[in-house]
Amino acid sequence: MITFRNIELRRGSRTLLSGVNLVINPGEKIGLVGRNGAGKSTFFALLTGDLQEEKGEVEIPEHWRLAQVEQHMPETALSASQYVLESDAALQEASLALSAAEASNDGMAIAEAHLALADAGVHDALSRAQSLILGLGFKPHELDLPVNSFSGGWRMRLQLARALMCPSDLMLLDEPTNHLDLDALVWLESWLQRYNGTLVIISHDREFLDAVTKVTLHIDHGQINRYGANYSGFETLRTQELILQQAAFVKQQDRINHLQHFIDRFKAKASKAKQAQSRVKALERMEKMSPMLNEADFTFEFKEPLQLPNPMIAIQDGSFGYNNDSESTVILSGVGRSVLSGQRIGILGANGQGKSTFIKTLSQSIPLVSGEMVQGKGLNIGYFAQQELDVLRPEQSPLEHMQDLARRGVGSSKEQEIRNFLGTFRFADAMVHQAVGTLSGGEKARLVLAMIVWQRPNLLLLDEPTNHLDLMTREALAMALNDFDGTVMLVSHDRSLLRSVCEEFWLVSRSGIADFKGDLDEYQRYLIEQSKALKDEQSGKKANKAHKNNPSADGTKSTSGTNSNNSTKSSATESSESGGGHMSRQDKKLDSQKRSQLQRERQASLQPLKKELQETESKLQSVQTELLALEASLMQDLSPQARAQNGKAFKSLQEEASALEEKWLQLGQRIEQFNALPTA
Repeated sequence: MITFRNIELRRGSRTLLSGVNLVINPGEKIGLVGRNGAGKSTFFALLTGDLQEEKGEVEIPEHWRLAQVEQHMPETALSASQYVLESDAALQEASLALSAAEASNDGMAIAEAHLALADAGVHDALSRAQSLILGLGFKPHELDLPVNSFSGGWRMRLQLARALMCPSDLMLLDEPTNHLDLDALVWLESWLQRYNGTLVIISHDREFLDAVTKVTLHIDHGQINRYGANYSGFETLRTQELILQQAAFVKQQDRINHLQHFIDRFKAKASKAKQAQSRVKALERMEKMSPMLNEADFTFEFKEPLQLPNPMIAIQDGSFGYNNDSESTVILSGVGRSVLSGQRIGILGANGQGKSTFIKTLSQSIPLVSGEMVQGKGLNIGYFAQQELDVLRPEQSPLEHMQDLARRGVGSSKEQEIRNFLGTFRFADAMVHQAVGTLSGGEKARLVLAMIVWQRPNLLLLDEPTNHLDLMTREALAMALNDFDGTVMLVSHDRSLLRSVCEEFWLVSRSGIADFKGDLDEYQRYLIEQSKALKDEQSGKKANKAHKNNPSADGTKSTSGTNSNNSTKSSATESSESGGGHMSRQDKKLDSQKRSQLQRERQASLQPLKKELQETESKLQSVQTELLALEASLMQDLSPQARAQNGKAFKSLQEEASALEEKWLQLGQRIEQFNALPTA
């Protein structure tokens, strides 16, 4: 386990951590949360050894292997597959040992190196690496492309794949979803749920944290508080804490006021002087409680649009893509759509299907390849680019960006009004003159939002607006979008934002754009089915390739001479009699009946398992609810006997929840194995 004992850490005159005592148990999946600047990155630096505590002690088991995402941008001509494969240190060490042993012709060392390679999983290492790469959104034909051929966002995905590939006991992930689309995020969630080591994640995606973590560490005012719940559970417990703290503070203030009133009234009276003095001492000894301190809210709103054209955009037989020097690359074709006033549209689609291309074309950042796109009179677009620097100039300050808008006739040109407006987006004092290139990702995103609000748009085109935004700003954005009178078109991997804002979904695919009738849960199932179909297709291609290279690999024996010729003639005759097919209609009917019977038998066998799975899940939810209630009670002022009883019950429920989770996983695996069985 990892142990923090009375840790203190300062940065200049500022105390980041003070008197921190904490235990992280093996195998726990932890969400690390707190406002920006609270010390989350500092906590990671203590775990990695990049920072040393000034007081106290951090103990990490010596044999634990650490995995984290490297932040530098890789520059290498290695293929994507080889680059990810090389992150497995044990495998690389064994490979080097084998090369050295073969060079020295040391038979014993060669044997030991082969054993080490087997222990490192050399037989399936490449397929594991490629599975990670494909899961994070790459295409099969990109597996052998050089790393240098990918853009920055895709290289960061490769860095994440390297962290997942590396065998580890402790994994640290800092905002791992920032460069992912929704399909890759769903895949990563599933992978992390199966990870056996200790996991600590910094993330501003509440649904991601809820799906992956079961413990939350909250850094607040130099302290780290532990909550035995995911992010939603933490919010509930934290709210209860704040309510109790405020109630206790109010109660103490009443007591202080009462004592002070007695002192002020009777301190001059000789007959009451002794009692007054005792109350003065009582006030001095009293440990003063703090009032309820919560993170300051951040809110903003979009101004009412001056006009609301309807339709805002009408597209007829549109082709979307890119115009190169000599030719056009079409990604979407035959698109016929209208964007109406007041719509709230979520743009869905697997990675690489053209979501960003569609949004860029609507924003007129790139032209329509062919077809017709008509804008409504008075249309005013607010566009949030996936890469904020697409619309920001690194050398200019936030104030200069706003003044450029004013010079183009957008909003007031008075500097004080601009500064006041920037202040509402937390750009105050010297920050308004700071070069944008030196701002953090979250600050750049807030500046883009400020520029959009200033322009008073009636159509918002938002392409991954939550990258780098903290939870507070994401919630503020959701509230502002819900109050916006215009039209919203949103591409995002933040499911909480999509659920709270969007009223309909459009699905972008190679066949064009169509309405998606389901909700986000159904879309996640759709993504899983698509991923499975792609894997099956790839497996089929590999099998066909293997069969072409080795036709007898299926175990059949070819005969020679007369028997072989007779067999060929017989097959040709059967084919002719059945109308050119490989099976007669009678055979097909019997085969269909057999499959139907197998399917019925399978469903009959699955029914008890599914019922047991539902019962287990229901019981697990009930136990988790009891755990939350008990944990809340343990934070209250209880008698020693009541605290002991509640603590004992809490431990018992934790063990029960763990057993139920294990049972739930086993039942799910059995059902998956049943479904994977062939139907014939």
